[in-house]
Amino acid sequence: MRNDPIGQFHRWFAAAERAGVPLAESAALATADRRGRPSVRFVLLKGADARGFVVYTNAASRKGRELAANPYAALAFHWRPLGKQVRVEGRVRPVDPAEADAYWVTRPRASRLAALASRQSMPLTNRAALMARWRALARKFRGAEIPRPREWTGFRIVPDVIEFWTHRAHRLHDREAFVRTRGAWRAVRLQP
Repeated sequence: MRNDPIGQFHRWFAAAERAGVPLAESAALATADRRGRPSVRFVLLKGADARGFVVYTNAASRKGRELAANPYAALAFHWRPLGKQVRVEGRVRPVDPAEADAYWVTRPRASRLAALASRQSMPLTNRAALMARWRALARKFRGAEIPRPREWTGFRIVPDVIEFWTHRAHRLHDREAFVRTRGAWRAVRLQP
């Protein structure tokens, strides 16, 4: 479909996976604090549909605090072997607790323990203390379900703009942006 950027994203993402791009789901997530100072880090995409693009983190982490203070973000995927990039810009909304719970139980057990053990983005006095906390939690929850921490949740970037970029010779790249206006997508070609 001509004005279906979510479908286009899924086709490009599937092509990246078929091409063996390592961690095709990794994306740079850009956030900004209340004063507009930006920060960026890589995250893993955990869902993309008509509602938006979902990533998970600790809401008390730097990115979580920035998303609470300034609920706009951008994602950038780069699949170099394919010569393709996708940019997503939009408003951020937390996923509902049931959705966070459903994803939580799919995570590897060690990763769930890590989410409980880590006070993400806080200063670390020594790694041994973190590992001791992780081991203590592993003992505590041996043979039991690991509860999702209240602050560990997902965020959905609800896109206003999705741009598809394809590498071309002489830096005359192909760029097509889809802009959401009044609930519908409008395609716009951009100069390289």
